[in-house]
Amino acid sequence: MSQDNDDNKKSASALGELKETVRSQAKEIERLKAQIGSSGSAGLKKKAASSSKSSHGGGHGGDCELSEEELAQYLTDPFYKVGMHRVGWLGIFLASLSATGLIMKVFEETLEKHIELALFVPLLAGHGGNTGGQTVGTILSGLSAGTVKVSDAPRVVWKEAMAGIMSGTILGAIVSPIAYKILGVSFHVAAVMLFTLPFISMIASTLGAIIPFICVLVHLDPSVIAAPAMTSLVDVVGLMGYFMIANYVFKFYGLEL
Repeated sequence: MSQDNDDNKKSASALGELKETVRSQAKEIERLKAQIGSSGSAGLKKKAASSSKSSHGGGHGGDCELSEEELAQYLTDPFYKVGMHRVGWLGIFLASLSATGLIMKVFEETLEKHIELALFVPLLAGHGGNTGGQTVGTILSGLSAGTVKVSDAPRVVWKEAMAGIMSGTILGAIVSPIAYKILGVSFHVAAVMLFTLPFISMIASTLGAIIPFICVLVHLDPSVIAAPAMTSLVDVVGLMGYFMIANYVFKFYGLEL
């Protein structure tokens, strides 16, 4: 009988200890839940503050990222409102492209004497837009993600300019022999292409890197302005450079302009 009482006491004591352990664990779980909840709330507040700062032009490189409200507004805005928001800048860039017509007029006699030069004008314009478009897309993605900041601008512009020269040199070394051997273009025009492609690639990459940073600094929307501004400037500067390079190459070969 005494043995049974001892066993009952031991069982009760073990059960009491077990209940106490369960209570302490429950308290610890509640404490951890409260801690996690407060941390999550703080994280959400921090994220919201960061998003708000980004959408209002904070100087940390995330200025081109659209807030949720702006994205929702874009989806709900009618097409004519979106078009009216863009048409002003497009008109400005269209007017700037008229400079290409003036350049063609200035070098009209050169084109008449060397009609082969005109064959590559669309190719060079398209290449400049493609090259600069790649750079603009890269910079905008970096700014939106916060991996690229305005303070990184000098290093980024230098890197893009060097990358443009390298890619243009490689393409020039490929295109010029093809134009000369396969397309039957004269050697001096092929030489013009050899030097023009690196030049246009450098200009396009450099402008494609600079313009988004400028838009951020002056609080303009780089997603609307950067790409068309880059294209317009590259077309004008690239075409002028094309004819000036042709001028020097032709003089080197003793050709009449």
